[in-house]
Amino acid sequence: IEPLSDAHDRAHDRTTFRCGEEALDRYFQTHATQDIRRRVANCFVAIEIVTVQVAAFYTMSAASIPFVDLPPEETKRFPRYPTLPAVRIGRLAVDARFQRRGLGEALLMDAADRATRADAAAFALLVDAKNDQAVTFYRRYGFRILTSQSRTLFLPLATARKALLDKSTP
Repeated sequence: IEPLSDAHDRAHDRTTFRCGEEALDRYFQTHATQDIRRRVANCFVAIEIVTVQVAAFYTMSAASIPFVDLPPEETKRFPRYPTLPAVRIGRLAVDARFQRRGLGEALLMDAADRATRADAAAFALLVDAKNDQAVTFYRRYGFRILTSQSRTLFLPLATARKALLDKSTP
C-alpha cells in the first residue's frame, strides 16, 4: 500500500479501476489527484505485485466530530470541547477483480496505522458509508454510528490501535 502517484516515472494506472460503484470509480479516475494537489485528501493505493494494477484505494483527510454526536459513554471522559479531532476515510474501494480477498480490511488497518503514527492528534477514524452494505462492513470492525448521521461511523483510535496490536501478535 503506497501513496497514489501520477508522476511519469511511477504513475498508477487508474483508467481500468472498476469497483462496481460508479461514483467511486469516477472519483478515483478523475478527481483523486486534484484533491491531493489541493491538500484536501491523500489517497493510498494497494498494488497487485505481479501485474502492478491498482487493486484498491482509500482517501484520508483531517476531520472533526461534533461532541454532541458521540454516544454518552464516549463523551464522559473528555473535556466539553465543541468538536474532537478525527481522521476521515472519505472513500474506500476495491476493484471488482480483487474483491473478497481481505483488501478492505487491509486498507482499514493501513489507515488506522497511519492515523496512529501521525504527529497531529486525533481521537477517532471516521468513515462515510455509501450504502447499507458499507455500513455493515465497517460495523464488523467495531465502527459505531454517529448519533446524527446514520451513514457516518467512527472508531476510536485507541480501539483501532488495540486491534492492530492484536493482529500483529502471534
